Amino acid sequence: MLDKLQALEDKFLELEGQISDPAVMADMVEWQRLTKAHSKMALVVEKFREYKKMLKTIGDAREMLQDKLDDEFREMVEAEYNEAQSKIGTLEEELRISLLPKDPNDDKNVIVEIRGGAGGDEAALFAGDLFRMYTRYAEKQGWRVEMLDANAPELGGFKEVIFSIQGEGAYSKLKYESGVHRVQRVPTTESSGRIHTSTVTVAVLPEAEDVDIDINPNDLRIDTYCASGAGGQHVNKTESAVRITHLPTGVVVQCQDEKSQLKNKDRAMRVLRARLLELAQAEQAAEVAENRKSQVGTGDRSERIRTYNFPQGRVTDHRIGLTLHKLDFVLDGDLDELISALVTAGQSEKLRDVE
Repeated sequence: MLDKLQALEDKFLELEGQISDPAVMADMVEWQRLTKAHSKMALVVEKFREYKKMLKTIGDAREMLQDKLDDEFREMVEAEYNEAQSKIGTLEEELRISLLPKDPNDDKNVIVEIRGGAGGDEAALFAGDLFRMYTRYAEKQGWRVEMLDANAPELGGFKEVIFSIQGEGAYSKLKYESGVHRVQRVPTTESSGRIHTSTVTVAVLPEAEDVDIDINPNDLRIDTYCASGAGGQHVNKTESAVRITHLPTGVVVQCQDEKSQLKNKDRAMRVLRARLLELAQAEQAAEVAENRKSQVGTGDRSERIRTYNFPQGRVTDHRIGLTLHKLDFVLDGDLDELISALVTAGQSEKLRDVE
């Protein structure tokens, strides 16, 4: 581990020299690339330097404690030694985690698809609650949300809603949200006060860039049609909605949220690229390793990952056995505690695999 970290620090110093070189600074694109790489290493290098400092403190203290010292000085050295010992274990664990292979999608923006499952109108209403939860969380992270497509029934919520979230580290945090979300509560239409159980599926896809997925235009069938739902006369007269079918895979996407056919086509293509990227990566993963459930789940959409129990005001994530009695806060976008626990569990699983 120390050899890898030292090599990382050496590379960090090399980049430091390059980004201050006037010749490199003259090429803005290259300078930005090197600066970004340097910035990504900074936190790990800082921790490694602190780790080396702790090792030196421990080594020096051990040597001094072998000598004859007066009681007051010995007490001071022992305190310094004990403090360094207590910190070095945590630093070592953090550094080991920092060397784990990175998910290449972690820095990508995401496309989130929420669909009502079992439960009819109640499932649609809860899909609306989850949409608000994720948009509120995105706002708190300083991320940008863009609606791509929605099917909203008269009673409220969504039968289906697709939107993008753009911001640093969006996929790294939201990827754990893929799966079946279960809600237990008394529907507003239930006169007897009986608790109903409904489900909503969430899919979080890394947003693909043109370089990630090469789509042959000849493989696409593009249909236009009149948008449905609210929109007044415009809806009835203009074929602004777009449906794109990827013929080799049968993947179909549609978008009708914008009045412009061109904008709807652009948004539909973004969703299509994300779905095709997901398919390609799933096939690749199946070739590389057996389909094995990790502690934080596979992200399979058939897997129940979380329950939101309204009568008890609790949220339970079944993958890691975490229950929080703060349902209102979670639904208002306070997801940090849940997501941090899932990230930690995922890192622990990877460490076990490495060991």
